[in-house]
Amino acid sequence: METPRPRLTLAERLYLPQVIAGVGITTRHFLRNLTLHTLHLFGLARDRSAAVTTQYPEQRKTYSEGYRGAHRLTLKPDGSVRCTACFLCATACPAKCINIEAGEHPDPEVEKYPVRYEIDTLQCIYCGMCVEACPCDAIRMDTFVHPHLWGYRREDFIEPKAVLMERSRVLQERGREALMEDMQRAYQEGRDTGPAVAPPRP
Repeated sequence: METPRPRLTLAERLYLPQVIAGVGITTRHFLRNLTLHTLHLFGLARDRSAAVTTQYPEQRKTYSEGYRGAHRLTLKPDGSVRCTACFLCATACPAKCINIEAGEHPDPEVEKYPVRYEIDTLQCIYCGMCVEACPCDAIRMDTFVHPHLWGYRREDFIEPKAVLMERSRVLQERGREALMEDMQRAYQEGRDTGPAVAPPRP
């Protein structure tokens, strides 16, 4: 049984009332924020927020414990990478952004280790499937650091093993907040340093 379609009025068919209402809301918010920002310049109305936009990086929101940030490779007590190059994370990844090259470990007690471990952050969808698939807790996303946000070449967004391990070292030695501070400092200064790219060579 067909449901009869409601007949639209002339105003509804023209869409003008809806367009005017939308422009009116946008204009109202614009004028309110412009007025409050102007008053703030003169030290007035400081108790009223001018906009809901977080003024990053000066202001930052508190992320929940479940936030999936940039990846890191966990370390053994001796400082070596915990990953055994089993390829389960790369197999589980729906975006196919993890590239691993396995090699024979110098320790005869360990079968193999990742000679090369790279994550292409332009392909990564930050779903966390790699973390769930890892049988030895070798990869985590608990850094609370945003993905690499700046670069001029595709290679700038590929995070090698050294970067992923360095995040774990910074986390152990200086804490979670240091990761974000390093990334913000590198971003503000426009330099390729910090935890988002390979550590500088001495």
